[in-house]
Amino acid sequence: MDDRSEREARGRILGTMTKPAALKRHLPTSPFQARVVPDPKHFAVGDQVTHDMYGLGRVIGVEDGIAVLVDFGSAQERILSPYAKMTKL
Repeated sequence: MDDRSEREARGRILGTMTKPAALKRHLPTSPFQARVVPDPKHFAVGDQVTHDMYGLGRVIGVEDGIAVLVDFGSAQERILSPYAKMTKL
């Protein structure tokens, strides 16, 4: 097998392996509890927020369900949903 075909085969395998797995449904007869999905976070213009990386800031723009634009004083950052590192104060 030459070097090129080996790289192509490796690319096909890695491409297949990196696809996200589908969530499994919860069976009603299962002895385990169903996975709890947290409520989506909602922000409005003017909300004070804290971010794990950027610190304290104020929301200056909202793209519903997509992203929020936050002014952290030294920089403005566009934070994408699901806002895992950001909380409303």
